[in-house]
Amino acid sequence: MPRVKIPRKSTAIDMTAMCDVAFLLLTFFILTAKPKSEDPVPVDTPGSISEAPLPEKDLATLTVGKGKVFFGVEGFEIRKELLQQMGTKYNIGFTANELKEFANMNTIGVPVQQIKQYLNMDPEQRKAVAQPGIPSDTTGTSELYNWIHEARIVTKNLDNQELRFTIKGDSKEEYPTLQRIIAIMQKQEVNKFSLITSLRKQ
Repeated sequence: MPRVKIPRKSTAIDMTAMCDVAFLLLTFFILTAKPKSEDPVPVDTPGSISEAPLPEKDLATLTVGKGKVFFGVEGFEIRKELLQQMGTKYNIGFTANELKEFANMNTIGVPVQQIKQYLNMDPEQRKAVAQPGIPSDTTGTSELYNWIHEARIVTKNLDNQELRFTIKGDSKEEYPTLQRIIAIMQKQEVNKFSLITSLRKQ
C-alpha cells in the first residue's frame, strides 16, 4: 500500500510582536534621553582617570571659561522658584512667561538687572548675544553668592535635599577665577563640590 505524502509547508514566524517590542524600546529611549546642553562658552575640561556619574537632580553647575562664570541648576520648578526669589531680592518683577523661559534654560550668565531684557529676546537672538557672566567679586555679597544662596534655599524647600555643587572649568582657565568661586562658596560653608573632567586613557 503506497504511503501518503503530506505536503511540506514552509515555516513562518510572526515578527509582529518583536517589531512592537523594538519600537516600544526605541520610544522609551527617545523620551527618557537627556539632550546634551551646549556650554555658554567653549570649555576644554581637564583629563581624569576616574569616572563617576552626576546626579540627575538637586545639582548646581558652575561653568567657568574666559574669566566668566555661569550658573545652572537642575529642575524646571527649582529654576522657576529660584528666579522668583532673585527677583524678590533685587526688586524685579518677572512675568509668568519670563519665569517659564528661564525655567527652560540650563545656565545663566548675565547680571540680574539684565535678565528681564535677556529673557524677552528670541531664542536665536539669545544665541547671538555673548553673555558677560555673573558678577562674582569677593568684596561684599556678589550676585554669584546670592544665586548659590537662594538655590540652596529653594532646593531645600522643594525637595528637602541639600544642593550639590559641581564646577566645570576650562583646563587652561586661570587659577584666580576658580579661587574666587571657591572663596564665595566657602563663605556659605560649602566646602564640598565635584569637578567635571573628561575621561583620560591610562
